[in-house]
Order: sequence, then structure tokens, then C-alpha cells
Amino acid sequence: MERHLDYFEIEGAYGGNQDWFTNIVMHIGGCGAATACDTCIYLALRRGMTGLYPGDVRHLTKQDYKDFSMKMKPYLKPRAGGIDRLETYIEGFQAYLRDLGNEDGKALVMEPLHGEKDVEEAKEAVRREIGQGLPVPCLLLYHRDRKQFGDFTWHWFLLTGYEERGGRFYVTAATYGEASELDFEEMWDTGYEKKGGLVLYSLDEKTKDRQ
Repeated sequence: MERHLDYFEIEGAYGGNQDWFTNIVMHIGGCGAATACDTCIYLALRRGMTGLYPGDVRHLTKQDYKDFSMKMKPYLKPRAGGIDRLETYIEGFQAYLRDLGNEDGKALVMEPLHGEKDVEEAKEAVRREIGQGLPVPCLLLYHRDRKQFGDFTWHWFLLTGYEERGGRFYVTAATYGEASELDFEEMWDTGYEKKGGLVLYSLDEKTKDRQ
């Protein structure tokens, strides 16, 4: 079984790209803000929640994405140690949504699923979220397998699809303007006590059926 979101492109890139940021602090540590920006663009484009994104969602450009990231920066600003807790991301993103002052901002709800949870619970959450047409923010902190997950350590990114084959569960990770396939079970088993996890989105009843 496999399911993938109808994700978006920006000038040929798969979603946004942190490497586009010219602000040095955001270029180095803006992955949390980029994850929230990509969420807003996806929901504006695919779920009709246009109040989440200040630009023209039908004409996405790198420059508009960079401008948007600077609007998100005060809420999910890079800091010493990074945005290393699910709750920090949720609180910052919720503040952005609240300050929008519109119905779309009120419609998006978030809850954490911490990395200490059983992998089967996490897999089921990914199936459910993708099945509902929602991306899944993922925070990966340290990982013992640096060869496979080195580019994803201490990093926020979105899961935009999954595939189950050969008894394994693979997810599509959107980050740095590319789609990468990751073995979810191996990713979840980091080998470290301090873990990240997933943020689970849900929409209010009035928003669920928008296309």
C-alpha cells in the first residue's frame, strides 16, 4: 500500500528550500520555520485555506517563499540548541496562526506524538494523517546511523507520503526542495535517549471537506 500527497513545487523544487534563505540565521537554522511555511502553502493550495499564506498560492516563487519565511521567523526563530521540542514548534506556529486573525488560522489544530512512543503507533499516525490529506511535521534529533540520516539530524521536515513494501514502512520526506525516501522504523529507532517525534495536524469540521 502507498499514499502520497499532491504536494507542490516552487520553480521546479519539491516544496520550499531552506538553502534559498539569504538571512544567515535562517539559512543555518530555519528548518522549523520552513516546515511551517510549507504547511501553510500546502493547505492554502490543496485545502483552500488561503488565509494561511500571504502570497499568490497559484504562482509560487522563490522570492515570495523567502519573504514568507521572514514573516514566520519571529514565531519560529532559530536559537541556541534549535527548536528541539515538539511543543516549541507547536507554540510558535500557533502564535502565527493566532495573529492572522482569520478563520483559516483558527482551523488548524496540532498535537505532539513524541519519539518515545511505540513505532507502530507512529506508523498508524502517519497513515491516518496522509490518508486525511495532511502533511506530517517530523523532528529528528540525534541518530546513530549518520550515514543514512546525517542530513536529517537536528532537523525539521515534512512527511508527504508513505509506502509499505517488503514488510517495511517507507516515508517520503520533503526538505531542501527534494523528496527523499526514508525507512521509517529505522528513523524512529534513533539510539538516543533524547528524541524528537511528529506533530499531528487536524482541521475543524468546516475545513475538512475543502478542496
